[in-house]
Amino acid sequence: MNETPGSYFLADSEETERFGAVLAGCCEPGSIVYLLGELGAGKTTLVRGFLHALGHTGAVKSPTYTLVEPYELAERRVYHFDLYRLGDPEELEYLGIRDYFDGHSISLVEWPQQGAGALPPALLTVQLDYHEGGRRVTLTGDTTHANTLRRCVDTHFNSR
Repeated sequence: MNETPGSYFLADSEETERFGAVLAGCCEPGSIVYLLGELGAGKTTLVRGFLHALGHTGAVKSPTYTLVEPYELAERRVYHFDLYRLGDPEELEYLGIRDYFDGHSISLVEWPQQGAGALPPALLTVQLDYHEGGRRVTLTGDTTHANTLRRCVDTHFNSR
């Protein structure tokens, strides 16, 4: 249920996955989405719903030690980053970070604050917070494209 534009209450992990699936249907190639929230807030669960909606059938785990997990899907390439254990943003240069943000793939970045200064700006930021036994998710972004993406999510998430 949407209480304010860009803000949603997710009661459980199934609803978090459903939200991720809706977000996947709204994102276009070139989208960069930052995922913020405490440990266990549902970032990877949201990514799981996102990837399954695009046709991934395997397990989805957070790439905490590898930093990035690529997914070559039928219609899109998606990179799932988890920068929680990143010691220094400069380490991303050794990873070839710029090659991942090619304008043709979708990048989902958990813990983007760990890579501050080395990452391109997000199109959309997804903030997940614990709230009344579930999660509150808030979408922010200040571009026309981000506003279009928020309206798409609002339309499709509330219509189900």
